[in-house]
Amino acid sequence: MAHPAGERLTASPLSSTRHAVGGRVHDGPVTEEDVIQLFTDLPGVVAVTAADGDGSPEVAWGDTFVHYEPDGRGDRMFPFATIVIKDYRGFDTASELDRAGVYRVNLAVGRAAFEEILGYPPAAFAEHADDVDFAELDQLMPHPVYGKQAWISVVVPGDRTAGRMHYLVTTAYQREQRRRRAGRTGRDEQ
Repeated sequence: MAHPAGERLTASPLSSTRHAVGGRVHDGPVTEEDVIQLFTDLPGVVAVTAADGDGSPEVAWGDTFVHYEPDGRGDRMFPFATIVIKDYRGFDTASELDRAGVYRVNLAVGRAAFEEILGYPPAAFAEHADDVDFAELDQLMPHPVYGKQAWISVVVPGDRTAGRMHYLVTTAYQREQRRRRAGRTGRDEQ
């Protein structure tokens, strides 16, 4: 989708700001690589970026799927986080990810953390969806499609959210660890 000049920001709001993500402090935007590193620094976490030749569907190429695989094996069917770099036409376009330099971090945080972060439970997502600008940069929000399943999102973490990224990643990671210990792998449980 084309955007007229000035309609939406296309670069990270942190282009000249010093920030810390996961204990690393540097100048410039919070990049996809910064966020992937937050995940892969955790024991048992594997981040897979879909690409041609790896069996993933072409529509997913370039997107990163984060899995907890403490034993080095996993079904890789249900990630507990994703980093998406583009719109999925006809399905997930509300974040307008086709803008230059824009990506979205998505985390399965569970009902309690979702409500703590957003102020309402995932079951109330539909009641609040019209009040959310899913394309706004650097804002914690429900996932535009999976909010009702207790997924939250940040489109290009920046000044407002970079400091919370470690907490959000840890929350999703610990939730996934608990689920795995309990023998759950599907997304039907929250």
